[in-house]
Amino acid sequence: MLKRLILLCIVLLQVSFLLGQDQEDNKYTREFIWGINKNTNSGLFGGLILKHGRAINERMFHYFGLELINVKHPKELRYRSNQTGNFFIWAKQHYLYSIRPQYGREFILFRKNPQQGVQINAIVAAGPTIGLLAPYYLEYQDSLGIITIEAYNPNKHKYIQDVYGTDGLPGVFRGIGNAQVKLGINLKTSISFEFGAFKRNVTGFEVGFMLEAFTEEIIIVPTANNRAIFPSAFISFFYGTRK
Repeated sequence: MLKRLILLCIVLLQVSFLLGQDQEDNKYTREFIWGINKNTNSGLFGGLILKHGRAINERMFHYFGLELINVKHPKELRYRSNQTGNFFIWAKQHYLYSIRPQYGREFILFRKNPQQGVQINAIVAAGPTIGLLAPYYLEYQDSLGIITIEAYNPNKHKYIQDVYGTDGLPGVFRGIGNAQVKLGINLKTSISFEFGAFKRNVTGFEVGFMLEAFTEEIIIVPTANNRAIFPSAFISFFYGTRK
């Protein structure tokens, strides 16, 4: 995946040189961007991103951002219940939701033409992380044959064949209500590629690396190795407006 991202970055850099940059009528001083994230610590959908930026000068912006990301353990494996056919993750004890306020600087490397071309920006950002460690709930049949919905407990839930499934989407919200707060910090570096047929709207994607560190080990799957530091590569697709 990373090799493909690097190759794509090189190709777009070459395209940007051919299309021309630094058009005076394409200047802007404010932008608001939102999008979705995919990263190596997530599933198909990683989370949501928001960003509001203001110009410092013609080539530099500062911005405040917010990321809401679901962080997964690499040992999470999905199983299907023999009784119901529902899917669940065996031995998963917690969800980890990372709330990442960020302050960053964005540097315009190559500016696109007003209604064509590719703009390329370099980005660095950092901020605190508020981690929500929420219990993972299962439908489980106990020794008396009674099916209950319980937070996974490795000392109690020992037999995978007694699992009927997960609590589904309501279980996510049930877990949030009982979440523990874990504090940390995050740092990212990235390159963004911006397109757009209209000079006041922007679409594009951002690729880069994120390093997130908590003050203690985060237990997601207790039967596997857990950690306090979560490095990842990511790609975000975004849309926004400018003034």
